[in-house]
Amino acid sequence: MKMLNTFLQECLTISLLAAIKAGEAILSVYQGHIDVTYKDDKSPLTLADERAHDVILNYLSSKASGQIPLLSEEGKHLQYDERKSWEYFWLVDPLDGTKEFIKRRGEFTVNIALIKKDRPVLGVVFVPAVDSLYFAAEGLGSYKVNSANTLEPFLNNVGSTTDYSALIEQVVDLAKRLPQDQPGNGLEKKLTVVGSRSHGSAAVEAFVQAVKKKWRDVEFVSAGSALKFGLIAEGSAHIYPRLSPTMEWDTAAGQCVVEQSGGVVLRVDKKMALDYNKRDLRNPEFFCTGKHYRHLDNLLQPA
Repeated sequence: MKMLNTFLQECLTISLLAAIKAGEAILSVYQGHIDVTYKDDKSPLTLADERAHDVILNYLSSKASGQIPLLSEEGKHLQYDERKSWEYFWLVDPLDGTKEFIKRRGEFTVNIALIKKDRPVLGVVFVPAVDSLYFAAEGLGSYKVNSANTLEPFLNNVGSTTDYSALIEQVVDLAKRLPQDQPGNGLEKKLTVVGSRSHGSAAVEAFVQAVKKKWRDVEFVSAGSALKFGLIAEGSAHIYPRLSPTMEWDTAAGQCVVEQSGGVVLRVDKKMALDYNKRDLRNPEFFCTGKHYRHLDNLLQPA
């Protein structure tokens, strides 16, 4: 197993702990009555979003990682001139999939990414409702833990004398390396396309119909939040076309998990990886494929 430098070891440890603790705060709201308000852009906001943001901010403000700026969906959005020179920054969606949370579907995630200049080098995607967690870092690879509670005994002991190298080794030993599927060209078996449950589009429908003319067996699966990236990284789904709006905090952590598993997250227009800390924090349309299905990018042509 490759090992991270000390800086990334600490950042990964703190972000894993922050994601799990934010998930606990989310579930405390999920189990009771959910009050919903709406932001200026008409997107929903709950107490869980706000509590998760506060928990994450508290953890990421500690230790060496506390010197890194943070950009969160629920925090203050600095102007481009104030953030364009950042070398590293945290990019966070405290509760991705608020609509799924409100409908109690369970398909919501905590997304924490560390961005270096314009690309994600560390990503954590936690699914609190089922206690599963994806994590990845440049130089380490991509992993999934089916029961995140198994990590807490190690993470809760983080202190001034923590041996981060040994701790990351323990965490990795409890995880499964991604992807988990077998190599294939997608032609000899069922092709699974995953898409948004709450943000479907006519363009994605047209894409699925076009693919069905080329493959004998095509299944479309709906999923909420950054869970879709996890399904691609682990090999449960093969292509994720996103032809409707997203923001940088929606995708960064999931992109890291996919890329470190050998997959790609590419813009439709330029066939280049999604980049970050842009003047406009909205993403262009993109497609995502897993390690053994990268050739499927030719299914999506620039408009």
